[in-house]
Amino acid sequence: MNIPAELKYSTDHEWVRVEANVATIGITDFAQGELGDVVFVELPEVGSDADKDEPLGTVEAVKTVADLLAPISGKVIEINEGLNDQPEVVNSDPYGEGWMVKIEISDIDELDSLMDAAAYQEHIG
Repeated sequence: MNIPAELKYSTDHEWVRVEANVATIGITDFAQGELGDVVFVELPEVGSDADKDEPLGTVEAVKTVADLLAPISGKVIEINEGLNDQPEVVNSDPYGEGWMVKIEISDIDELDSLMDAAAYQEHIG
């Protein structure tokens, strides 16, 4: 299982990469494995608000549909348009080309509620 050390993680299996005041967000390797083959991703509109722990979109897989929850609050500044045509990239490269949204962080202190890689590894067992 791939759990990059440089990322932050939510209890709902989203990962966060922070660069300045922008958070790139996707679902973890564990989450994509649990979901199975991803067939559709619905993402928010650019310019919309993201509220911590509230749905940002959905990830539809062969087995189930899961909410993509915002691990932090802010404004959506970019979405991964490539997932419209190739949602399976979430399975093959969850931490790279499978990223989902970029959010301009409104409350940097919310990052303190996220786990580091070791804590996430413990969380998933």
